[in-house]
Amino acid sequence: MSRTIMFLLIVVFSVAVLAQAASTDKTTVPTGAVWVVGIDGAIGPASSDFLSRSFEKARLSVARLIIIEMNTPGGLDASMRDIIKLILASEIPVATYVSPSGSRAASAGTYILYASHIAAMAPATNLGAATPVQIGAPTMPSPPVPSAGEEEEDDQADKSTAMERKMVNDAAAYIRGLADMRGRNADWAEEAVREASSLSSAEALDMNVIDFVAEDITDLMAQIEGMSVEVNGNEMVIMIEDSVIHEEKPDWRTELLTILTNPNLVMILGMIGIYGIILEFYNPGSLVPGIIGVICLVMAGYALQMLPVNYAGLTLMLIGIVLIIAEAMVPSFGILGFGGIVAFLMGGLMLFDTDSGAFQIGWPVLGATVFVMAIVIIVTIRLALKMRKQSVTTGIDVLIGREGEVLIDFKQKGQVRIGGEIWAARSTVDVKQGDSVRVLAVDGLMLEVEKI
Repeated sequence: MSRTIMFLLIVVFSVAVLAQAASTDKTTVPTGAVWVVGIDGAIGPASSDFLSRSFEKARLSVARLIIIEMNTPGGLDASMRDIIKLILASEIPVATYVSPSGSRAASAGTYILYASHIAAMAPATNLGAATPVQIGAPTMPSPPVPSAGEEEEDDQADKSTAMERKMVNDAAAYIRGLADMRGRNADWAEEAVREASSLSSAEALDMNVIDFVAEDITDLMAQIEGMSVEVNGNEMVIMIEDSVIHEEKPDWRTELLTILTNPNLVMILGMIGIYGIILEFYNPGSLVPGIIGVICLVMAGYALQMLPVNYAGLTLMLIGIVLIIAEAMVPSFGILGFGGIVAFLMGGLMLFDTDSGAFQIGWPVLGATVFVMAIVIIVTIRLALKMRKQSVTTGIDVLIGREGEVLIDFKQKGQVRIGGEIWAARSTVDVKQGDSVRVLAVDGLMLEVEKI
């Protein structure tokens, strides 16, 4: 029955996905439309994939303009650079519009805004704070003449900040290059990286960071009309007065990628997969735990290859899982198990190498996972202690103290029945058929018995 239910669930899920996929591209977009593509939330693999496919669809439909409507706190560096590559290689002018009011283009969003052919913001929005959190504030200068005892400490500090300076310089050069390409304020762009500066929409317009402040998409299109921009080295005049606005919505694939690339879900899928496989080994042939476990592990692995994984953290987590499995298989009364929990916890904190909080494992999920592991270990220890206190229930030694019945009269040697088995027995006194005897010792296949 359980296998049938599992099969039906898989079939229903597959049909739903195929039906959704089949209905995704039914809408016909007129040629020469203005495409509006939204980024709402952290920039990650799902955002990059969605924009990549949207740009290709816009190119095939001969769109006149692509508007990226953006509200983001930042995101992954790799995904940000993929999006910027799309914009720089686009044959269609791209306008990035920070909207609606109250939105922001922080961190990675600032880079994307600078890379676009046209940069615009709605009133009461802001941009900036492009310094990676991992980098932190600029290093304070060392005293001009350190004492002899402080020289070694200063050398160590210089080594620890060398990578930070390298990252800051790389990010500053990158955004300055984008600013120079689009003729925007390069000095403030560098300041946004080095000092984490931010600007409101009005300030950004005054400082030549953006091109327009627009109330909405319609207002933005009216201001853009007739503007000349450089696209792939060619001057292009934007003529969109009579163009239809097409709003490209995220499809099922984008929604699925958004869910799968949630680090908390990756952690949960991984643990379900591991425990499912463990249960399958404990109950061979049950299939359901094994199937669910394999599916969850594959999905977790797919998500991991799209996220910036810290392999030291991943290694620590795998070591922790191995130790916990070893505790379940060969109980060590907590030594392996709690060592595995410590390794797993440290690995979880280090797992994703990014400064974006949206792509870090949350403490509640990590704590809940560790709590479940601790419960499993405690139960395993209790079972091991309980089994250790139990008397032996298998082997020859279990016969000692058992009572049986004499099958035939004998002196010294004869046969007795113990439970459902017939044994050769030896007695120091004469016994009669039907007498009750007790086993005193076992000598090979001979029982030493006494008459009761």
